[in-house]
Amino acid sequence: MNKIFLIIQREYLSRVKKRSFIVMTIIGPILMAAMIILPAYLADWSQATEKRIAVLDETGWFLEKFKDQENLTFYYVFGNLEDEKETALTVNGDLLLYIPKTELNIPVNSELYSVKQPGLNVTSYIKSVMKQLVENKKLLASGIDPEVIKSAKVNINLQTIKVDEGGIEKKSNTEVEVGLAIFSGILIYFFIFMFGVQVLKGVMEEKSNRIVEVIISSVKPFQLMLGKIFGVALVGLTQFLLWIILTLIIVGIFQSGALTDSNSAMEMLENSDVLKNAGKSGIDPMLMVNEVVGGINLKVMIFSFIFYFLGGYLLYSSLFAAIGGAIDHDTDSQQFMLPVSIPLIFAIALSGVIINQPDSSMAVWMSMIPFTSPITMMMRIPFGVPIWQIWTSMGLLVVGFVFTTWMAGKIYKTGILMYGQKVSYAIIWKWLTKKY
Repeated sequence: MNKIFLIIQREYLSRVKKRSFIVMTIIGPILMAAMIILPAYLADWSQATEKRIAVLDETGWFLEKFKDQENLTFYYVFGNLEDEKETALTVNGDLLLYIPKTELNIPVNSELYSVKQPGLNVTSYIKSVMKQLVENKKLLASGIDPEVIKSAKVNINLQTIKVDEGGIEKKSNTEVEVGLAIFSGILIYFFIFMFGVQVLKGVMEEKSNRIVEVIISSVKPFQLMLGKIFGVALVGLTQFLLWIILTLIIVGIFQSGALTDSNSAMEMLENSDVLKNAGKSGIDPMLMVNEVVGGINLKVMIFSFIFYFLGGYLLYSSLFAAIGGAIDHDTDSQQFMLPVSIPLIFAIALSGVIINQPDSSMAVWMSMIPFTSPITMMMRIPFGVPIWQIWTSMGLLVVGFVFTTWMAGKIYKTGILMYGQKVSYAIIWKWLTKKY
């Protein structure tokens, strides 16, 4: 055991001291914080550009119907199309909205001339105004008052409530659960590949440099493989925890500075559709946020994420270590990595089905099979999973890790000292079934 601990210590310290680890530990939180912070700034910058739109309406239907919006100003012109286009685009630097006159049909066609591509907010507003006006006129022509139709429209607020086996009710939010499921599944997928490949590269590097011959003169190949796997696992866990802590610190510093100048965070919450509807219904928006978060068992989420991250990594890294020990060149790794990676890719490909039907038979079975459970179960947990399924899945994942480690150990033990031989699946099977 002491030898395994020494290998773990060597792998851990040698990797955390690398410049690449330090750089990624710093850049990672900055990028994650930027994903949270930048949208607010980008939204402000996108609203800073003001646009003036000249409206040439030959039908007369839309005169004074386009109202000025934030950063959008409309004015009406009545000259020739070519002259007004020249004036608006070249002289004034504006946009020109041209609505041609039709003899038989209602005016549903229009043309927007601009030097630069207009934003989505511009085209959406123009189409919405024209659509509403034309629809109202068609209703009036049919003898229907548009105000009657408008007054009949209502907003429906649907609140989902989970009832557990003990009869305890908790409010939930499907959108939040879907986002959390996708984020958890993709993060697990990303970490398994990123740190699993590090094990493969490390084994290949030692094998190609013939360092491994010196190492296994003191330790058994199986001990060396386990030490590498657990050492890189600790590196991954360290980097992940540092990312979370540093990201929270950066975001916290930003929010403290932002709240000193304005209440932008509260404005963002109040402007969301869910909280707007909550306010109209007489519900405290912040109370609603607390209820939504309270509907998700964060303790189970955090514990499950750490377990499935480590379990999935240990399972796949043992296979990656076996691949690294069997091959001599990096170009040969792809043909062996693809079959091993297919279950993970399959789980990501079916993520939409799993999220839409988290209690389906396929989702349940995929969350039990060790090769797909790290991603699938993490996608199901935000929606609520019976505790027995979680424990069963975890138990099977542990069994799967032990089995793959044993299998990878047999391949690793023989392949780590093989040089120059072209490896195939038949040869790997021979190593696997060889009796010592």
